[in-house]
Amino acid sequence: MKLQFPGHPKLIFSILTAGLLSMPIFLYVLGQFSRPPRTDETRSLFPGVTYQRAASSVPRPVMIHVVSLDLSAPGVRAMVTPGRQAGQRQAEATARTVSEFLNEFRVQVAMNANFFYPFRDETPWDVYPRSGDLVNNVGQVTSNGTTYSLPKNDWSALCFLAQNRAQIEERGTCPVGTVHAIAGNDVLVKQGTPVDLSPEAAKQDKPYPRTAVALDKTGQKIWLVVVDGRQFRYSEGLTIAELSNYIATQLNADTALNLDGGGSATLAVETPTGAQVLNAPIQTRLPLRERPVASHLGFYVGQGK
Repeated sequence: MKLQFPGHPKLIFSILTAGLLSMPIFLYVLGQFSRPPRTDETRSLFPGVTYQRAASSVPRPVMIHVVSLDLSAPGVRAMVTPGRQAGQRQAEATARTVSEFLNEFRVQVAMNANFFYPFRDETPWDVYPRSGDLVNNVGQVTSNGTTYSLPKNDWSALCFLAQNRAQIEERGTCPVGTVHAIAGNDVLVKQGTPVDLSPEAAKQDKPYPRTAVALDKTGQKIWLVVVDGRQFRYSEGLTIAELSNYIATQLNADTALNLDGGGSATLAVETPTGAQVLNAPIQTRLPLRERPVASHLGFYVGQGK
């Protein structure tokens, strides 16, 4: 005898719909329990490379991740995401997550870099770019001596010179002979002093996930700084003024540059099993979900090729 199940297709559809709608909640809860613990930590990652995690509750919960690199150490050298091949005029770059960049180019440490476009972040399903999509950078990007994204007026650039020394150019244009370069919108620290915000910018300065790079006076020590944000009671982010003050007073850096933040803010390191994300990125409000971005700053360390 054939059994009949009235309304069976509707029941299946309802179950599938409920499952899809609850998936972001499941991923959010899973991400919350997988984030780095809110404890301080300092450890050596590789020769000449140190990682520090700082958990603070003042003025609000915040997690700060810092990787410091000695550019004069043997085997330490920078790597910036290459552009697309000449003749492919639709866009400058192909979007990748920081982990994908680290694994593809076999660097040992990596972070996100330039602001970019186009960008859309509506829901976990309605986003652009996804990995492999075409994107453009804002400001100068140079990779292996080839500049494929031009400088932008009133923006600044981090330039890596042939002598394995770095400098921040406020004018946004790196000197001739630059091997690698990325760009950001604001200089945060100048000659060891935080740069004051304009009154208008200060009014709009809210806690946010942040990415920055900082240098010492010699240009041979560099700090990669990532601040987690948008995560209630875990890490709610820093303002630009707070980030500038932290870099100047806690890292004693001479200069610093603000890079793309928000859901782009990601810091990763190589492990025997592949990339490990050190912070808690927050793409589409989901903890530990990485955002594909246009450019990345990576470093080969020691035996890295």
